[in-house]
Amino acid sequence: MSSSAAPTGRTGRPPVTSRAEILTAARRLIDRDGWDKLTIRRLASELGVGATTLYHHIRDKEDLLVQLLEYHVGRLDRPPLPTAPRDRIVVAAAAMHDALASWPWAAEVLTTDGFVGLLDESALWMVEGILAGADEHGCTPEQSVRLFRSIWYYTVGEILVRAHTARRVEEGRLPEFRTVFDADRVPHLAALGARWRTLAVRDTYPVGLQAFVDGLLAQADAERA
Repeated sequence: MSSSAAPTGRTGRPPVTSRAEILTAARRLIDRDGWDKLTIRRLASELGVGATTLYHHIRDKEDLLVQLLEYHVGRLDRPPLPTAPRDRIVVAAAAMHDALASWPWAAEVLTTDGFVGLLDESALWMVEGILAGADEHGCTPEQSVRLFRSIWYYTVGEILVRAHTARRVEEGRLPEFRTVFDADRVPHLAALGARWRTLAVRDTYPVGLQAFVDGLLAQADAERA
């Protein structure tokens, strides 16, 4: 009596072989649960495959996050960079800010001075734009790196403060802001009172960036004089 052969291998969803599918699922997990909750095991479970399948595409979590960031940056529209060196720096820095602000977890991942060495050249066009503008302005290599690093610190700090504040507001954990201060000890805070909160939430990044870049370039010019 014959019988049909029993099916062998995995049933249901086929194993994932697409890098794009893996990265899409990773972003879905991050958007839903936060980047700190992302693990290879959870990603494999989300995709319905074994963890070993993912290791054909990624080495570890850090490599996954770097690939994910490169994929994200690669899908962004590149603004035309101005010819004037100072304006090119500002536009490239603003593009870097906007790219990270739309995905704040990336700023968390890149909070190291050596992050440039982790990314593929295709994801470094904003960094290149800032360095090129500094070079054409006349900055030395040391001054160019210092300018970028200073802009980077300012940008990441602004993004993380806003992201953490928004998260606390969403979770109802934002501490109540004081509106009354001892005028003898902190007279300027006392004069501002409740206005501090209203003023502090304004988006001043573009204005601050331009002032920051102008100051850094002026400092570089003075050093070379």
